Parts: sequence; structure tokens; C-alpha cells
Amino acid sequence: MRAVLCTTPGSVRDLTVATMSPLPLPDNGARVMVEAAGVNYVDALFVEGRYQIKPNPPFTPGSEVAGRIGEVGSEWSGPAVGTRVLVSCGMGGYATEVIARPGQAVPIPEQLSAPAAACFTQSYATALFALRTRAHLVGGERVLVLGGGGGVGLAAIQVATALGATVIAQGSTEEKRDAARRAGASITIGGDATTLKDDVRGSLDGGVDVVIDPVGGAFTGQALRTLRDGGRLAVIGFVAGPIPEIPTNQILLRNRSVVGVDWGIWAMTNPAAQGALLGELLAMVEAGSLTPAEPTLFSLDDAALALLALQERRVVGKIALSVSE
Repeated sequence: MRAVLCTTPGSVRDLTVATMSPLPLPDNGARVMVEAAGVNYVDALFVEGRYQIKPNPPFTPGSEVAGRIGEVGSEWSGPAVGTRVLVSCGMGGYATEVIARPGQAVPIPEQLSAPAAACFTQSYATALFALRTRAHLVGGERVLVLGGGGGVGLAAIQVATALGATVIAQGSTEEKRDAARRAGASITIGGDATTLKDDVRGSLDGGVDVVIDPVGGAFTGQALRTLRDGGRLAVIGFVAGPIPEIPTNQILLRNRSVVGVDWGIWAMTNPAAQGALLGELLAMVEAGSLTPAEPTLFSLDDAALALLALQERRVVGKIALSVSE
């Protein structure tokens, strides 16, 4: 097998690709031959040693893949050999094979290609968890999605629309705003944090009920000011730069709330609930209410370039690694 390796935490440019022996197959596991691996911002944080969980090097980044089951252990009770599956593997996804544990391999709806399936779980599960579980979105409310041209942003637009909300999306380029409109945003605005409050209130009189914020930086404080009575700000990440300091008087005003969204930890500690949430999302794909866009593809050997493109916010939507022996 071939796998991307991080031998020392540091720049993503230092990642290498190595050939190694096949992974041992446990009795209750399945060997999945990877066709595509999703590339996520958190992967770069792991490589750089900036995430709260710090794996011991050498390690292979990548938390979600799609492929086919190639071999199963004697006690495996999941999908059969040959089944197309997506796998949330936690680590090790940038490789030509992964070992799926019980409950990790989920059949892929025919509507999803392998690259789209490899990018599905983290973004769409984060979006639904943020909107419904943390922000308690109800139909008819208004949602502002920051970073509307990114992977989580586009997923949040589609999920919020499917839940009956009106969506206004912020995007830094016209290309990203076009993608947001295709995903279902009724209104799009530009990427200037200093005018965000006026842009939103000018587009939707009175502001919004929920803000989905995977961006951080200067946008967060301004986004908080777009909330109307009882509004909720869902904090997901900080890809724009420094972790913002939130003015607590703006939370007090109009009975606003700020909620944290750490889907990853929730999913690990609530596997049954996560399984149900993922099943619901895949059913929405089969029903046509969610239509994930195809990601931008890089080769396994270009994993470092893929992570750089993601960090520099040069790609619209998601990135996947196309994987083959």
C-alpha cells in the first residue's frame, strides 16, 4: 500500500508518500480499497501540531474516505465485499487502503461519486449538527452562512435550505458566491467584514436568526450584530485568522446566544446518534434534497499541494485526493 506520512509535525509541505506493507486485518474489520480521500482543514492542523489532539508521528492524516470493501475478517458483520462505502476512519485516510471497524463502513447512495462521498460526512454532519442540534433552527427562519463558498459553508446552505430556512451567504469572490447560489442561497454578499452587518441588514430587514461561522477573525463580531431577537451564533472554526474576542454586551442585547460546534468530539462520544444523523443525511441525498457538488481533485502524491490550496482558501467547495495503486 501507499500512504502519505507526517514524520515530524510542521509544514504540510514536508509530507511524504511512502510504500509500506498492507495493514493487518482484524477479525472484526474490513479492508477498504480507497478510491478517494476527503481533504479537510483539520488535517492540516494535525500535520502542523496545532490541533488539541496530537497523534504520535509518523502518522497518516485524513479522516474520511470512500472506496470498496476488498476483504473482511471472520467476525465482520457489515457490508459485503465489493460494496461501495464511505468510512469515517479518524486518521489514516490519505492512503490506498484503510481498515474499517464495526459501524464505520456505510454504503454509498448511487447518487454520490466516490470523491463526493469522501467529502460528505464531515461537512454535512457538521452542518446538520450545528443547525439543528446546537442552533435549534426551525423552518421559516433566516440563516447567514459565512464562508459560503467553502466545504462546510456549501453544506450548511444546502442543509439549512432543506430544513426550510432562507439563506444569505457571504463569499469572498464571485466564483464562491456563484457556488453559494447554486447550493440554494437566496442572497449572497461580498467578503468585507467591515460592511457585513450593513450588508446583511440591508438585504434582510431586521437581520437573521442564525449565523453559521466557520470563518472567525474579524467576521465573528460583525456577524453577531446581524442577529435579531433570540438569534444564535454557531461557532465552528477560525480559518480567517485569529480567534476572535466576542463583545459580551452584543450577546446580552436582544437575548442573543453563542454556541460552540465541535461535531468531531460529539460524533466520537455519541456513535449511535452520529450513525442516525449520517443515515438521515444520506436519505436526504437519495431523496434529492441534498446534492453535494463534485470536489476539486488532487492526486495522492500531491496531498501537500491540496492542503496548501485549502489553507490559502484558493478552492471553491471541497477537495479530494484521487487514490489508486
